[in-house]
Amino acid sequence: MSEPLLTVEGLGTAASAGVPLAGISLVVAAGEVVALLGANGAGKTTLIRAVMGLVPADGRLRFRGRELGTSGAGARARSGIGYVPEGRRLFAGMSVRDNLLVGCLAGGALAGQRLVEVLALFPALAKRLSTPAWQLSGGQQQMLAIGRALMGAPALLLMDEASLGLAPLVVEGLFGRMRALASRGTAVLLAEQSIGRALAVADRAYALRRGRIVAEGTPAALRASGILEHAFLGADVALSSDS
Repeated sequence: MSEPLLTVEGLGTAASAGVPLAGISLVVAAGEVVALLGANGAGKTTLIRAVMGLVPADGRLRFRGRELGTSGAGARARSGIGYVPEGRRLFAGMSVRDNLLVGCLAGGALAGQRLVEVLALFPALAKRLSTPAWQLSGGQQQMLAIGRALMGAPALLLMDEASLGLAPLVVEGLFGRMRALASRGTAVLLAEQSIGRALAVADRAYALRRGRIVAEGTPAALRASGILEHAFLGADVALSSDS
């Protein structure tokens, strides 16, 4: 087996970085959707931010065969890691086009090519290129946040609570696009509280509780184990994506 795209070994964080993590180890392969499951406060956001280099962390992180060490978020973005934060954090007064171009690490013809590719994935944005981001619907804003991250042509996309506050039909469409990204070779590490929806799109999943991984495996194995219903008091533990 070839080396995974991302390898995390013994990762830990301090309480000052959010929910403290301890002994986190996981892998993500190219073209794979991996879900991080858990209730609010389980440590999902802290883990995503640690991988992105936004909070200090102990342990080892390897990406594309290289140690990330203490490199910051900018260096990790340039190495091929994209980030979609919880709450989207768009430039509200800027147009859709300008929000997308902000995410591009290249210029000229390559930026134009990437813009075409993102708009093909999210055609609803193509009709709103001159619209300020604040005027978009919640679903369109989430599309824009994902599209902005994709403008950097990442090999790994980190997504934090992509479904938060969105209607089920909108979430279904967004998660379907994650599978489309994976089929093209882009890996996705998805932090998600809605367990049923995450399991419906993921190849594998890790379950977190109080900053530690308490279960891992394929969606089928985790559904069959019964651990998810018992582990996550306060989470959306419905195992069907229809709920």
